[in-house]
Amino acid sequence: MTTKISGLIKRYVMLCVGLAIMAFGVGFSIKAGLGTSPISSLPYVLSRLTPFTVGVTTIMMHVTLILLQILLLRKKYDPVQLMQLPVALIFGSLTDFAVWALDGVSEGNYLEQWLLCAVGIVLVGVGVSMEVTANVVTLAGEGMVLAVCKVFPVKFANAKIGFDVTLVVIASILSLVFLRTLVGVREGTVAAAILVGMTARQVNKPMKRIADRLFG
Repeated sequence: MTTKISGLIKRYVMLCVGLAIMAFGVGFSIKAGLGTSPISSLPYVLSRLTPFTVGVTTIMMHVTLILLQILLLRKKYDPVQLMQLPVALIFGSLTDFAVWALDGVSEGNYLEQWLLCAVGIVLVGVGVSMEVTANVVTLAGEGMVLAVCKVFPVKFANAKIGFDVTLVVIASILSLVFLRTLVGVREGTVAAAILVGMTARQVNKPMKRIADRLFG
């Protein structure tokens, strides 16, 4: 029993470390100015339209996604998935901390912007791998995709692409309508959409070996 509890605590520690790494990935993407990852595009645009920080708008979006999961799954909704709420609070807070911590980082030319963007992509990919390896609870975005797959006959990969595209389209429309320009969605968004998953897959094997040693 003690061993099981200890293993569960270690898993949650890995999740929190992964969330911190992911949050700094988002922070580097924002500093790069080449567009954030698809999942962060909408919170970033909302932070530009409201007095709220990107961390707060991230939490707001995740809460909305949790509610949508409940509405979509109804009686099939597993209450344990409510753990997505504290995870959202932690991730949003860490994102604001990362943005604050990176405030002194400045991008110069286009190459330097891409270097910051690349760091952001790698960090998000590593964070996602740690989240998956911890295997305790998913972020609300992935939870929403899984909920869609449970209700509709669609593969996870296709649902994930559709979800990301939807967020980017909504972010782009809000940006163009209210800011009269495109913010948060640029070439870096496309790069993140392609490379974050690839990075996570490359990190998964060594991360699993680490997890096997930690969790027994």
